[in-house]
Amino acid sequence: MTENISDVVKIRGLEKTFVSQSEKLTVINNLDMTVKAGQKVVIVGESGSGKSTLLNIIGGLDKVSKGSVIVGKYNVSELDEGDLAEYRSHFLGLVFQFHYLLKDFTALENIFLPAFMAGSGKKEAMERAKKLLDDVGLTSRASHLPSELSGGERQRVAVARSLVNNPSLILADEPTGNLDPANSVMIGDLLFSMAEKYNKTLILVTHDMKLAEKGDVRYSIKAGKLERVE
Repeated sequence: MTENISDVVKIRGLEKTFVSQSEKLTVINNLDMTVKAGQKVVIVGESGSGKSTLLNIIGGLDKVSKGSVIVGKYNVSELDEGDLAEYRSHFLGLVFQFHYLLKDFTALENIFLPAFMAGSGKKEAMERAKKLLDDVGLTSRASHLPSELSGGERQRVAVARSLVNNPSLILADEPTGNLDPANSVMIGDLLFSMAEKYNKTLILVTHDMKLAEKGDVRYSIKAGKLERVE
């Protein structure tokens, strides 16, 4: 694999082993992966195959057992907690299966807060939040609390929130896994269209094969290793 400045993610020899008192379980085994700027990468696999673990490692949410994980300028496998916080707030946008919206804040405030907390001025952060809320078609729901939004609407807010700090890389972990079929299609379309509109690199893990077809690079993870799917 040729490495160059367009490589946003460079993973080499990655291993992740979970150790308990009764057993030792290796879920990722000598895995290599390269993701170039602007690529929309989808990883599919059965439950327990390691796809979410891989995403968590890229996101700095899980520690590696062996190998290197370079994302942009960050050596993720060696970052301390302070650097990890800076990496997540400035380089990454995260979308999970569950929206994790703050229940006491409105849709607009949920998008605004990560930008404001990351150091953006209040006016600038609010302008970005309003623009993104409009992008996901929820301007009319700006003042609604999460409890007043549908499941699909909450996930649309989560997609907008993931983009508010202008990250280079979006990580999406089963983003449609908690939705009905119609909303699953809508959120899948929205994620890819927003990543395209704002020229973001996207890595998405899913068990939904229809969603997987939207990726321009597709992998299956089996026995802890990636296999390219054509």
